[in-house]
Amino acid sequence: MSEAFDCAKCSESLYGRKYIQTDSGPYCVPCYDDTFANTCAECQQLIGHDSRELFYEDRHFHEGCFRCCRCQRSLADEPFTCQDSELLCNDCYCTAFSSQCSACGETVMPGSRKLEYGGQTWHEHCFLCSGCEQPLGSRSFVPDKGAHYCVPCYENKFAPRCARCSKTLTQGGVTYRDQPWHRECLVCTGCQTPLAGQQFTSRDDDPYCVACFGELFAPKCSSCKRPITGGSSGEAAGLGGGKYVSFEDRHWHHSCFSCARCSASLVGRGFVPDGDQVVCQGCSQAGP
Repeated sequence: MSEAFDCAKCSESLYGRKYIQTDSGPYCVPCYDDTFANTCAECQQLIGHDSRELFYEDRHFHEGCFRCCRCQRSLADEPFTCQDSELLCNDCYCTAFSSQCSACGETVMPGSRKLEYGGQTWHEHCFLCSGCEQPLGSRSFVPDKGAHYCVPCYENKFAPRCARCSKTLTQGGVTYRDQPWHRECLVCTGCQTPLAGQQFTSRDDDPYCVACFGELFAPKCSSCKRPITGGSSGEAAGLGGGKYVSFEDRHWHHSCFSCARCSASLVGRGFVPDGDQVVCQGCSQAGP
């Protein structure tokens, strides 16, 4: 009489049948699958012993069920990503969750080099200066109305230019006659002294310091022969807002406008011309 050889679960004879041996004994195929097979996370059916089984983390799948949840492409031999428990092929993941390059419109692939600014994303090689069209990379840039410029291109295109040397002003300029100047370019036409922060005036659009302008263009006092550059009070204003006295084609400092005979000040008083001189009315009436 032959020894019994039965399934460890259903106790049916295994003679002449396919079976699977385990540590707990032999099992017929149906009992083995029912006892030991994993359930597919996609179709919820058992994954039979003769099926190719794939698993990810703690989930198991039939090979045919291991697919992208969007395009249904098989992921058995493809790279994939899990997003909120859903399996996605790389193409679908990039389309759904990756940024689009603002320049070329293509997807910026995860892990690739990119640049982000103002809520927009670029491939590193697509983020170009709007002037020279060279990649900006990690260089400083200046945004302007949707465009992006490297610093040299921005300065060349938009920065004000000095009225004297025509070079761009990047900082610290001054304004003269409604035009920008480098501080070091605004100098006296006569002595080349820097005029920024100093009192100065102009002649035929050329700037002059007070000293040079007085020497070259200010009226000369008929008494002391020095330039009248202000600082006194009288009947007319000289350079710098000073006052002087003028009669016919002659001019005097306030302190110099005095009687040629008695030296009394004639400012605000009547006087009489006496050749190249002026005298007070008293000295004029007294005779020579």
